[in-house]
Parts: sequence; C-alpha cells; structure tokens
Amino acid sequence: MVDAVIFDVDGTLVDTNYVHAVTWWEAFRQYGHDVPMARVHRAIGMGSDKLLDHTLPQDRDTADDDEMRAAHRHLYGEFWTRLRAFEGAAELLRACASRGMKVVLASSADEREMEALRAALDAEDAIADTTSSDDARESKPAPDIIEVALARAGVRPDQAVFVGDTVWDIQACAKAGLPCIAVLTGGISRQELAEAGAAAIYDSVADLLRHLDDSLIAGV
Repeated sequence: MVDAVIFDVDGTLVDTNYVHAVTWWEAFRQYGHDVPMARVHRAIGMGSDKLLDHTLPQDRDTADDDEMRAAHRHLYGEFWTRLRAFEGAAELLRACASRGMKVVLASSADEREMEALRAALDAEDAIADTTSSDDARESKPAPDIIEVALARAGVRPDQAVFVGDTVWDIQACAKAGLPCIAVLTGGISRQELAEAGAAAIYDSVADLLRHLDDSLIAGV
C-alpha cells in the first residue's frame, strides 16, 4: 500500500462542480461577459486566477477581475450550508486512514470555504491535514498544492496516490510526479480523463471504495 492518499475535494469528494459553474457564470454575467456554461464547467478545478484567463478574452480589461472573484465567492457562499458529500466519500477517507495511510485534502479553496467542505464531508477523524489557497503561489494545473500536500504528509511522490476529477488534477500530478486516480463525478468524460493520463478511472469515490483493495491505493 501507499503511505499517503491525497484527495482533491471539489467534484471528487463533494458535489460542487456544477454549483461553481453556475456561480462563476453568473459572476461573469454581472460584469458583462457572456460565457457558455459548458466552457465555464471545463475550467472548474483551476484556481480563480487561471480560470478567468482560461474562460475570458485575453484582451479584456482586468480591472474587474477581483470584483468578479468576490462576486463568485458571495454567490457560491450562499450554497455552503447545502453542500453534500458524494456517497462513500467519508467512508473512503476512513478506509484509507484505517489502513495506516495519511489522508490529506489538497484544495485551492480559501480557509472559510474549506471549513464548509469539511463540514459536508464529516470525516474529521480520518483527515491528517489539508491545504488551502494560501499555501500555493500557483493553482492547478501547476503542481504547487500537491507538493504542499506531499510535504504535509511527509512522503515522496512515489509513496502517494492522488484522487481527483479533472484534467487539471491529472496535469498537476504529472508535474508533481505521482499517479492520479480519476473519478467521473466532476462531469469530465472517461475519454478526456484517460487522454490526460489518468492512472485509473472510477465512476465515483463509492466505486473506488468498492474496489479499494484492487486499486493503486492498495499497491495493485
């Protein structure tokens, strides 16, 4: 078995990707940007800095960027008390911890948002550590957050496995040097995840839990 499992949170453990897509879409609309929601969805998993550059025109006036981020935080914050973990999420974290692995949540969420995500998960007994947006200079697909998570787990990349849901997770893992198990619950297709280089793909964290002893996490 590996010594640590590092988990993405949004779209992997907690069902938030489409909430993010809607609230970013509305934040953009408020500042005069008509962005197809499918395009917004494909950028979820990036940090807000890269998400704006990925979805909005490069020649835009960036003076409104901070206000758009604030609008998204406000709109998304309205959903915090209604966030729900995916079936099997807490159980998977506990199963990993019970097997002696360190469980680290690697997220670019800010501290307050991270509190809401952890409340939705309700698995504090299994979580060894977490990251937040304050811990990295660059967001995914840069490897910074994953490297911080590895350091907090006290392991090398070859001693860990990452679980995520987007191509940005997979790209960040490739740069950090560890395999990425992908799940389909973020709304990205199996083909896209496979082409990005996912080491294994499961329908959900519940599906991964059912096959845990035959997975990369178990050293298979």
